[in-house]
Amino acid sequence: MKLRKIIVATVLLFTVLSGYYSPAFAQEIDLLLQGGQLIDPKNKIDAKMDVGITNGKISQIAPDISVARAKKVVDVRGLVISPGIIDIHVHVFAGTNEDQHYMDGPNSLPPDGFTFRSGVTTVVDAGSSGWRSFPLFKKNIIDQSKTRVLAFLNIVGDGMGAKEQDSTDMSPVMAARFAEYYKDDIVGFKVAHYNGLQSIPVDSAVMAGKLSKRPVMIDWRGLPPSNSLQRLLMEQLRPGDILTHMYHAGKRATSAPFYKEVLVDEKGKVKQYVKDSQNRGVIFDVGHGGNGFVFSQALPSLNQGLFPNSISSDLHIGNMNAGMKDMNNIMSKFLNMGMSLYDVILKSTWAPAQIIQRPELGHLSLGAEADIAVLNLKKGVFGYIDSHGYVMKGTQKLETELTIRAGKIEWDLNGRGATKMEIK
Repeated sequence: MKLRKIIVATVLLFTVLSGYYSPAFAQEIDLLLQGGQLIDPKNKIDAKMDVGITNGKISQIAPDISVARAKKVVDVRGLVISPGIIDIHVHVFAGTNEDQHYMDGPNSLPPDGFTFRSGVTTVVDAGSSGWRSFPLFKKNIIDQSKTRVLAFLNIVGDGMGAKEQDSTDMSPVMAARFAEYYKDDIVGFKVAHYNGLQSIPVDSAVMAGKLSKRPVMIDWRGLPPSNSLQRLLMEQLRPGDILTHMYHAGKRATSAPFYKEVLVDEKGKVKQYVKDSQNRGVIFDVGHGGNGFVFSQALPSLNQGLFPNSISSDLHIGNMNAGMKDMNNIMSKFLNMGMSLYDVILKSTWAPAQIIQRPELGHLSLGAEADIAVLNLKKGVFGYIDSHGYVMKGTQKLETELTIRAGKIEWDLNGRGATKMEIK
């Protein structure tokens, strides 16, 4: 027996030294993406790489992985391999209750029909449900979707519906308790569409955030001076809390209570307190939506160094076919406004993963769940529309070729991953 062990050990040592055996070679790859440009900001990779997937996880990344090791090979030469896109502002609590609007209502959309086609593998519903309605949201949407669905819990217990203006239904304690109980699903808290004194919902949401150590997302509105954007950014919000709709156009005071202060003043300058608040850690999110993004705010902001911390869509029925369209369209807008492809992918993957405190997402590290977007960066002449109908011409456009969720191809635009014989 002892002699046999010595012989086996000797043979194993010989094969390792000779290069004929390695644990990596012995590992069978389920799906191999071959020849793409891998952009993975978390790991600071921007290079031509092959990506191997085994059992739904990233199993190998290398410049040239042998195709003989893979059950399935997909040629992605000329394309960009990105971590799956994370959209942290959507409304996907879809239902038929007309009185409830976004909470189990017709203004929200089913996620799977709008995610994979634009490379999105994770979404965060932005306050459609409150603590009282969240169990229904989880049952009907979260647990039924192929897309990973997380949530900012509305500080109003009922969510975005008929009771949205009811300040007596704002309970930081109940919101925090539900966030802890559903800790795998709830990433923070949301304030939206409240027409009164903004400190009422904001202070409640921040308190819930403090109790559960989670961020809050604010959709800001209201007339100054009682509702001051400067006070919100410099005093009320904590580092890590989020202002969404950062490039909103604002409205005149005569349209109260829907007036919103803008980040860029009438002279085209970004307000100093806005820069100061971002420097102190307040997060600025795009939240494009149907009324949350205009070029007249975005272009001067970018030119003066005020960049978004995260790119998001604010997907809902009112913008799905309008200027917003999808995450690829929004990402393309920022490419054409001067951001690099690397930074656009960063703000759509690893950066939002950190904002929602989910460091396991937004990257393609070995062992990570294989959520991947394969993107085609097209060159040509393209037009981009903002929330108010203004058009910007561009020369670049992102289009999703493949979306992989947990190692499975869920979107294949041109049949690159198809297995059936080609018809000629």
